[in-house]
Parts: sequence; structure tokens; C-alpha cells
Amino acid sequence: MAHHHRSTTIFFPFFVMVVVSSFSFSSCIHHEHMLEDHNRFQEEIGYDFQAYPLYTSQVDIHGRGQLCDMNSTNQIEDERISSFDGLIRQFSDDSARSTIVVDNYGAKGDGSSDDTKAFQDAWNQSCSSTSPVTFVVSRGKQYLLKPITFSGPCNSPLTLQIYGTLKASDNRGDYRVDGRHWILFQRIKNLTVEGGGTINGNGNIWWQNSCKINKTLPCKEAPTAVTFYDCQNIIVENLNIEDAQQMHISFEQCSNVQASNLVVKSPEKSPNTDGIHVANTHNIQISSCTIGTGDDCISISNGSQNVQASDIICGPGHGISIGSLGAKNSEARVSGVFVNGANLSGTTNGIRIKTWQGGSGSASNMKFQNIQMQNVENPIIIDQNYCDQPTPCTHQESAVQVKNVFYQNISGTSASDIAINFDCSKSYPCEGILLQNVDLVKEGGGASNASCNNIHLINVGTVSPRCP
Repeated sequence: MAHHHRSTTIFFPFFVMVVVSSFSFSSCIHHEHMLEDHNRFQEEIGYDFQAYPLYTSQVDIHGRGQLCDMNSTNQIEDERISSFDGLIRQFSDDSARSTIVVDNYGAKGDGSSDDTKAFQDAWNQSCSSTSPVTFVVSRGKQYLLKPITFSGPCNSPLTLQIYGTLKASDNRGDYRVDGRHWILFQRIKNLTVEGGGTINGNGNIWWQNSCKINKTLPCKEAPTAVTFYDCQNIIVENLNIEDAQQMHISFEQCSNVQASNLVVKSPEKSPNTDGIHVANTHNIQISSCTIGTGDDCISISNGSQNVQASDIICGPGHGISIGSLGAKNSEARVSGVFVNGANLSGTTNGIRIKTWQGGSGSASNMKFQNIQMQNVENPIIIDQNYCDQPTPCTHQESAVQVKNVFYQNISGTSASDIAINFDCSKSYPCEGILLQNVDLVKEGGGASNASCNNIHLINVGTVSPRCP
């Protein structure tokens, strides 16, 4: 097979990426020198990165990378976090806060009684309150819940303190009305969900009846354990989420989200049990999470912008994925993804971008840095020929464009011979892909290989393996 890619080793003063907010290039380098080097770089790679002037990186002659004008970047981020934290402090004012305990609404918490109505009644009371409320789920108890929807808008900021365990009904008949959700939060602003307790999806019955486990069964939907839909200003922290029916926690059409200190786990063979799923969501920070499931640790799908993930432990699972995008000839767009600090162990993929043939749109302006891989099958992969269906996918010319992706400071071991796999579209090649300080060897020792098709690539500093 012919390899159609353009691989260049070049030292240049900047790399442009969307992550937080725009700032001037002149804070890094004198403007005249910047324009001179920019023109040379644009000529080399054949792509105009200045069209995306929102995130800048400087590379020195030794191949070390640092963010240009880091003080400006940090100031922007600090202001955004400070503003958000101020909002949280505002609705966390204990002096005006009332407490609602679900046990006072008839919840038994014995693990066998249906506590759904008690939770619904307690939520309705909390949501209608004109002063901030703390909704308490008691410690040391296990509350059995059928599918339940916590709807807003609510009159005041609300905190859900989960000290005990929420356990899902495993009677699939309970999900006849809505087979996609177990716990659904929708149309809520200024909500915190925390407490150190456990949300257990009780998913074994769903896994057994999955077509991916039993090939003789038809493929059917299964519920997501926890869904936040059309919510703004959300904090989800200090929780254990386990054994989801399908996805564990999903943020859909949300904005201004902080998800931190979550432990998400299910068996390695549990099908489609993504850890944290992000869809059509803007401005989300995922930090200090430990995730081990049967599917993607973090999956970022269509419509998502400004997604930051840091201090992530992933494995087992399918790694950190962008996509899949463009299924059934659809248009998809994802931009502004920044993963900084992750440890992946024993996963089937590391950092993956996956798109279907026939789609349109773009996956652009992404940075993956400071990532350690251990025994990962596909540490770095872009797959524009993704096909997750029983029959082979037909060849199609259209594709989701993948562009402006920066991999920096990534090292470790690959369980497969191919540690770097760029399988890009011939019609829409991957553009503006940069590798800097990448060192991936085979698990157990020896050199790994790279496979690269239809890609405009730049190597900076030490990069191993390199595209042939």
C-alpha cells in the first residue's frame, strides 16, 4: 500500500490550538519575527494555522515545548474558574440554606424497597424552594431506584449530597417508557452533586443481554446510569459510579461543567460502558478521575467545544476517544480539546480520534500532552475509516476533516507493533498534525513502528517511532 503523507522535521516558534481563549501572538515573540517564521512554517506544512489564533505553543531549538504567554493563558483560565467558583460559593451559603433528607419522605434505604417516589417527592420540594437547598441521601443505606428524572428549572441553587448508595432496579421492564436513562437531570442550573457515596447501575442483566456479549440477540438500547441534559453551571465531584447499564455518566447539551474526583468502574468485558461521555457540551473540566470500564474512559462526541481533562487514570478500557464522528453521513464538529496529564494502562487504545467514512465537518484544535502509556495496544491513533457494524463499511469519498492536533510529551509502552497509527482519508487528509517529544517502545522491549497514510505531519524533538 502506498503511503501518502508529508513528514517534516522543523523547528518553529509556535503552534496554534483552541483551548481557552484568544490572546496576542506578540507576547511570545517579536511580531516581525513571528510573521517571518509563520510564513516559512505555513509554506512547509501547507496549512494556515493563523486562522485559529487561540492557543499558542513555542518550541525552542532543543525541541522543548512551552505555551506562549502562559501568564495570559493562566489569567484567562483563573478568571473563568474564579467566576465559576464565585457562583458556587454564592449558592453554597450555609446561612440561608435548608436541608431536605430523603428519608423524611418515606425512603427506606434497605436495598429492596422501591424508593423512587420518595426521591421524586423530595426533589420536587427541593426544586421549588425559594432558598438554597441541600438534598441529603443518608450514609450507610442503599436506595433502590427505578428510572427517575430530576427536572428543572429550580427556584434556587441546589446541592445533592449522596452519602449512601443509589442502586438501579435490574428489572428491564421498569425501563419500558424510557430505555435510555436511569437517573436523568434535565434543565437545571447551579447544581452540585457530591458526597462520597456510590451510584450503582446494577448493569449485569443488561450486559448479559447485549448483542456484543451474546451474538444471537438483537442489538437494543440500554440506559445510561447518570445523564445531565441541558444543564448549566454543574459540579459533579467525589462520587463512585459503578456497573452502569451502559454509559456511566453523560453530559449532553450542557455548559460550564466541573467533574472531578470521580471513581468510575465496571468490568473490562462490560459492553459500551463508557466512563465519562461528553456530547454537544461547552466548557467542561474533567479532573482527578480514575476510570476503568469496558469502553472509552472518556468519549467526546459531536458538538463539544472547550473540553479539558487533566490528571486522568484510565484502564482497563478503550482509552480517551474523540468520536466516533460522522456516522450515517452526518456532519460533526469537535474543537478545543486539551488533555494534560493522563496515565493509561492496559487499554485497547490510548489517544484516539475516530471518524466514519461519508461524514462531514471537522475535529480540530486539540492538544494531548504529558501522557504516560503502559501496555497500550494503540497508543496514538487517528482512524478516519472507523467502522463499528457487523458488515463491512462501503468506501465513501466524504470525511470529517481532522486538523491541528498536537501530541507532546507522550511516552511508554505499546502492546502492539504499531504504536502510532494515522489512517487518514485520501480525500480529506489529516492536516497540521504535530508530534513533539514522543517515545513509545514495545512492551517487553524493542522498537515499535508507525503507520501513516494521507497525513501532513511535523516531528519536533525526539519522536519515536516515526512515520516511514
